[in-house]
Amino acid sequence: MNNDINSPLGAGGKILCVGEALIDMICTDKGSPLSDGNNFLKKAGGAPTNVAAAIAALGGRAELAAKVGTDPFGKHLIDVMQSFGVSTKWVFQDEKHFTTFAFVSLMENGERDFYFNRGADGQLTEEEINAIDISEYSIIHFGSATGFLSGPLKAAYKSLSHNSFEKNIFVSFDPNYRQLLFKNDTQTFIEQSWYFMKHCHFFKVSDEEAILLTGAVTIAEAAKIFSEKTNAVFAITLGKEGTMLGFNHQTEIIESIPVKPVDTTGAGDAFVGAVLYQLSDKDLATIKELSVDDWKHIITNANKAGARTCEYLGAMEAFKNLNNQIFQ
Repeated sequence: MNNDINSPLGAGGKILCVGEALIDMICTDKGSPLSDGNNFLKKAGGAPTNVAAAIAALGGRAELAAKVGTDPFGKHLIDVMQSFGVSTKWVFQDEKHFTTFAFVSLMENGERDFYFNRGADGQLTEEEINAIDISEYSIIHFGSATGFLSGPLKAAYKSLSHNSFEKNIFVSFDPNYRQLLFKNDTQTFIEQSWYFMKHCHFFKVSDEEAILLTGAVTIAEAAKIFSEKTNAVFAITLGKEGTMLGFNHQTEIIESIPVKPVDTTGAGDAFVGAVLYQLSDKDLATIKELSVDDWKHIITNANKAGARTCEYLGAMEAFKNLNNQIFQ
């Protein structure tokens, strides 16, 4: 096992990413609401799907646990993941439900017109999840807000989280809040996120998520609440202001990487993927012994991955240009 944190190459342990796999349909008619849109660009997506692709692009061993339809879009998702080298043996195909779609258009006022057409991803069951031998993995990552919506995935998600934490497998969590999914029930999202933050070893939130989840007024106050209520290492991404690292009840700002962004889609997922890739060849006991300087190094590299992703249009296209050489 390679325990030199300054050598991010050679990640050996397998990482299981769990949750949504979907098709993003991006309206390319600038400023048009979805009702007026005529042209759409199909993109493989879903936060844990993106994280798995980023890990594989960096040279890690990633597997995806998700559910898609037997339609051409489900096949497309599987093909894309396999093209990155992600194992899809735990991607189930549902004959009764279509592959999930997210339709998005950027309006002239900067707001997003969003429509979520949920299908197979929410049908991943506890029985299917329990068929996975989790002892094979060094890390299990939960990164799907849709796992908090009603449906079989909700129970499967929580069951796997509990089992992973109880068996001392490193658990990672990214809530991926989407206001348009939870606009009528934000409290449910907050309560379920806190369960995961209290039962994980690392979590990443955006600055907006940090405020939402804690009810704090400032990021510093939010970080203090996270430190008091959880035992996890955490990262709060602050855009061009960098990343706040929370470690051992203290916080530090890790500077961002200067970049002229083309598209920020997938930057957070690349960040998480880079963190997990660097940890994947270490067991939980070794990770718990890492110092604040070790974590600063990990977050610096993760910022590099996020910045590289911003230089390309679309997450999957960006990940094609992601590799561990950026850590040099």
